[in-house]
Amino acid sequence: MTAASPRTPAEIAELLAFYASAGVDDALEDTPINRFAEAAAAPVGRGPAERRPAERAPTAPRREAVPESRTVPEQAPERVENPPAPFSGLDASNIPDAPARPPAAAAVPDEGQVLLARQLAARATTLDELRQYMAGFDGCNLKFTAKNLVFADGNPNADLMLVGEAPGRDEDLEGLPFVGRSGRLLDRMLAAIGLDRGSAYIANVIPWRPPGNRTPTPHETEICRPFIERQIELVNPKVLVNLGGPSAKTLLNTAEGILRLRGNWRVHTTASGIAIPAMPTLHPAYLLRTPAHKKLAWRDFLEVKAKLRALAASPSPIVRALHGTELVIP
Repeated sequence: MTAASPRTPAEIAELLAFYASAGVDDALEDTPINRFAEAAAAPVGRGPAERRPAERAPTAPRREAVPESRTVPEQAPERVENPPAPFSGLDASNIPDAPARPPAAAAVPDEGQVLLARQLAARATTLDELRQYMAGFDGCNLKFTAKNLVFADGNPNADLMLVGEAPGRDEDLEGLPFVGRSGRLLDRMLAAIGLDRGSAYIANVIPWRPPGNRTPTPHETEICRPFIERQIELVNPKVLVNLGGPSAKTLLNTAEGILRLRGNWRVHTTASGIAIPAMPTLHPAYLLRTPAHKKLAWRDFLEVKAKLRALAASPSPIVRALHGTELVIP
């Protein structure tokens, strides 16, 4: 610090630069001024030059006398009404305005969107039509944060259909379900019972990836529920496997946890009244985090394998007797 006040222009400029870098952006007078008292004493709608001495004498504190050379004339409206802008490191007039972002074409999730999803799902007569309706549906806000619609993978004519919860990052990038680490584990689980993606059909309850892989909200699940239910109805598998608790709770209408549900056969009933045996089991992503529970999923898949064999060996469910002769209608 310098003991004496700056005298030369260079010293003054150096001191001002120091003040600016320290955050000093306004000049103060030697004598403290109570600005709150002045604001309270000033009548609304009247400028400083129009104030009468009687109006501000009772409330405004008396200032100490200052030298005439530093006294600011009260009749100078250009200095009182238009004070200079405080110093700042940037000139706001030279900063370009930020480009306006286009408004997101998002919809407010409400019962109307659920009703629209039901109508579109019921209108689809094939899987291709259902996919087109889902691609054009804007009632779920997850669509606007996802990169791709993750519809399904595998054989739509397969006897086994597996349904997970929602796509992850890898699935969102490729537009296919179960293609990341959990997908590779699922492939090994299918291979253990003699199946692969060519002999199974895989989908998700939610066809769009939630941001940050967060859990879908109940309302988002309800909006997407008609699509997956119609997808199951169109595929019409012999056995349904619910991968994880959210899939089981949504499609089996239950509030039980997956560890209580798994290993027990349930029934999924389509809108047309077709009952499909369903096996809730642990999600591959959960098994990656908890390898000790892989043995539980292995037991569940053995049950699925046995069910598929039993259904393949049994005759068609539509059997009628005509004059004592069994007529099997495929």
